Amino acid sequence: MSKTTRHQTLLLLDKHAVESLLTQQDALAATREAFVLHSQREGRVFQVVRERLRSGIFGIKSGDVETQALLGFKAAGFWPDNRKIGGEPHQATIMLIDPLTGRPTCVIDGNAITTMRTGAAGGLGLEQLARPDSTSVCVFGTGVQARIQLTFALRLFPSIDRVRYVTSNGEVNDSFESQFREHCDISHVKDSNDAVEQSDIVITATPGKGPLFDADAVRPGTHLTCVGADTKGKRELPDGLLKRARLFVDDAGQASEIGEAQWAQEVEAVELGDVLNGNVRFERQRDDITVFDMTGLALQDLTLARLLRERAVQTNMGTSVPWPW
Repeated sequence: MSKTTRHQTLLLLDKHAVESLLTQQDALAATREAFVLHSQREGRVFQVVRERLRSGIFGIKSGDVETQALLGFKAAGFWPDNRKIGGEPHQATIMLIDPLTGRPTCVIDGNAITTMRTGAAGGLGLEQLARPDSTSVCVFGTGVQARIQLTFALRLFPSIDRVRYVTSNGEVNDSFESQFREHCDISHVKDSNDAVEQSDIVITATPGKGPLFDADAVRPGTHLTCVGADTKGKRELPDGLLKRARLFVDDAGQASEIGEAQWAQEVEAVELGDVLNGNVRFERQRDDITVFDMTGLALQDLTLARLLRERAVQTNMGTSVPWPW
């Protein structure tokens, strides 16, 4: 008995298609939707795979929204030796899947999506948690995530006029400064504790190899956006800080395993989606220290990937290839 061939196409969106379709406003809207879906438990995030390789780190984040027929995953990680060949060490690929058949419908270069949705998540955290009158920022790192976090901070907080940044090698990064010089007073500093002490907002976007400053350097009223801890054993914050802070996370279970929260599991954490959704009312006191421990939600990748797929179909972008089964 012969089997009937089912004809289907698979849409491929490379980095050029993604970058031409993606906007910061889209990222904010899709990322907010993902937080709210997660808070309402309409969207699920599945167990994260995060494994060390000889060549780097490999992970899979997946999830679904049954009511929206949204299912998929992102395979991503960090390959430091890519720098030697002029490539980006962070690599990600997203696949959307038809939940009724299990067949893939779209494969998307996930680098720009990961960058943008993480920046948007940090920006949403700032809107909800940082002091509205914040004017100064300290950034640890000058890579892709440091840049996108600062980009969203400057977009959403026009009051920010001073940025200080700290580099791992203690040297000035001309490229980093030139990207933001028109938008703020930006300069390099070597004393990390002094930089933290003089800042309203602290952004940590490093590989998470250890504490970046002393806990005593964080003054009352500071907000911290923490990006680098996304694997067991990684951290950027010093011991004792989370016990002084009001801790917010994207997913409580995930953060306690691979985020900054893994180092202080006894500290109560509030999911940002619950704040955005109104389930939790947060009223910042001026002297509150707030921390947003970001480990990344699969739903953020999926909601943004779906938006890009729909827009690509509407504008006839991308490459459709036969994918019979």
